[in-house]
Amino acid sequence: MADLAPPPAPPPAAELTDAQFERYARHLILDEVGEAGQAKLLAARVLVIGAGGLGSPVALYLAAAGVGTIGLVDCDTVDATNLQRQIAHSHAAIGQRKVDSAAGTIARLDPAIRVETHDMKVGPGNVASLVAAYDLVVDGSDNFATRYLVHDACYFARKPLVSGALLRFEGQLSTFKAYDGKHSCYRCVFPEPPPAGLIPRCEEAGILGSVAGVIGTLQATEVLKELLGLGTGLAGRLLIYDALETEFRRIAVPRDPGCALCGTRPTIGPPRAA
Repeated sequence: MADLAPPPAPPPAAELTDAQFERYARHLILDEVGEAGQAKLLAARVLVIGAGGLGSPVALYLAAAGVGTIGLVDCDTVDATNLQRQIAHSHAAIGQRKVDSAAGTIARLDPAIRVETHDMKVGPGNVASLVAAYDLVVDGSDNFATRYLVHDACYFARKPLVSGALLRFEGQLSTFKAYDGKHSCYRCVFPEPPPAGLIPRCEEAGILGSVAGVIGTLQATEVLKELLGLGTGLAGRLLIYDALETEFRRIAVPRDPGCALCGTRPTIGPPRAA
């Protein structure tokens, strides 16, 4: 298990190596990325919560793009039911810890990417330390308790959060950085978790495997945009994908002055161990 606050990776060389020029050639010819942008990606540290249906495509695309340090958090093992959508794992990985399986897949994709594995359940006692060690966080968790906990920790740590969720044939994602005083937070959109049992988990309701790939890939794209400062992000907006109708909807989500976290009279404080 990796230390919760590992020392930062050494900064990249002032100039890319010949091998990096070849590997990232299609990035380098983009005026919006170029050598400077690729150097930013190589120096970046991104934490991925969950090495499952969303975390798998997120981690693989970030590694392929050259994000230099990727933290993986998961406390589960690979089983056969995961393989329909969790593309970081293979049949041979059944029984392995998910963080180790995903780290091995990333190493085969690019052994130069630094992977920090956190084989643990995210909780009030460790979430602040986890978030503090990275530049940006991606939430691919599968339960509301973790989702709210990670979001609140990112808000107080002033770290951007790219959050995704799945169910059956649909997915949604957004970017949250309400600490800037302008954009909405997750609690502005969903003030409280739904009652237990109201929204079934994937093992109860099912999920079309490729939908996880669509949302996870969109999450990875939003991460790269945030790291590079490109385009229009999803802060203050919720993107919803309906696979059956082949439809994307983008909903504006204004900041809520009465929000218990980011409103004018907040009642929620930083996550703390019990």
